[in-house]
Amino acid sequence: MIVALLNQQGGVGKTTLALHLAGVWACQGHRITVVDADPDACAVEWSELRAQETLPSRFTVIAIARDTLHRELPPITRDVDRAIIDGPSHIEPITRSALMAADFVLVPVQPPPFQGLAFVETLRLANGIMTVRPQLRIRLVLNRCNARAGVTQNLTQALADYDPPALTSSITERAVFAEVMQSGRLAFELPHSSAAIQEITALAAEVERIVP
Repeated sequence: MIVALLNQQGGVGKTTLALHLAGVWACQGHRITVVDADPDACAVEWSELRAQETLPSRFTVIAIARDTLHRELPPITRDVDRAIIDGPSHIEPITRSALMAADFVLVPVQPPPFQGLAFVETLRLANGIMTVRPQLRIRLVLNRCNARAGVTQNLTQALADYDPPALTSSITERAVFAEVMQSGRLAFELPHSSAAIQEITALAAEVERIVP
């Protein structure tokens, strides 16, 4: 399975979600590779921080920030159970290539109000790719939202008007995610992150139900 985290907007949490999904699945015994398709290389930088801290390697992170990604991935995915693409921002050719490679696309959207709806451009690109790859599955995920249940519910209902729909799982704004990204760690490696762990685990499980 190849999962791509895509949104033409930067700063919506693509890298954070990609690395944490990889961490959840790696802890479940899956062989995982994260493909950093962003020239900013935030996932690679996180991996280098992890190595500097001599933390155990739970999964592989490699850089392929090229519009040939869909042609380069097949030999890589043969040796893993799942590959996760951390997509770029504002680079349409690489985003298209990621869409050509993926089985499932997760589009993080962030209030308010959904970062100017920049994700709509990503959906436009995805719809174009689906004319030749109708098997591609796409979902929105509400990320960095208010922790209050009522606020999150209202935002999720607002996303219900879009096609594709949003996942029922959402990720709230939690300081632990920013903390781990700066230290080469994952939320479940810190003692004060039980709520964050529950959220990312639920997200991973929902993705698996859609694309086993």
